[in-house]
Amino acid sequence: MACWLEWSPEAIEDIESIASYIERDSPWFAQIVASKIVSTAESIPLNPEMCRIVPEIGRKNIRERFVYSYRVIYQIEPERVLVAALTHSFMAAVCYNPSFRGLRGIFEKLTLYVKN
Repeated sequence: MACWLEWSPEAIEDIESIASYIERDSPWFAQIVASKIVSTAESIPLNPEMCRIVPEIGRKNIRERFVYSYRVIYQIEPERVLVAALTHSFMAAVCYNPSFRGLRGIFEKLTLYVKN
């Protein structure tokens, strides 16, 4: 199933934030990470169901692919693949820890894109 790739505004914001954060220590590595995230996302439409289902959501059309320590979370639709969010893989574990209640909203923005 080949379709086209689209980035949500939130995912674009996420990649910019990731690059800005890394750039504080290493502009060179920030460029490498951002480029790798983009190239990995661009390969997803070739075989979108290859990656695992996001466990926090549990829907077959919401999947993730790991790039370094980041999760590229995307939604498979009939004509496109929508990159919905990018998160650090550590955040998934934190979301389920009761002492980190403020971080549970990381996956809330995905509900904007999940179709019933």
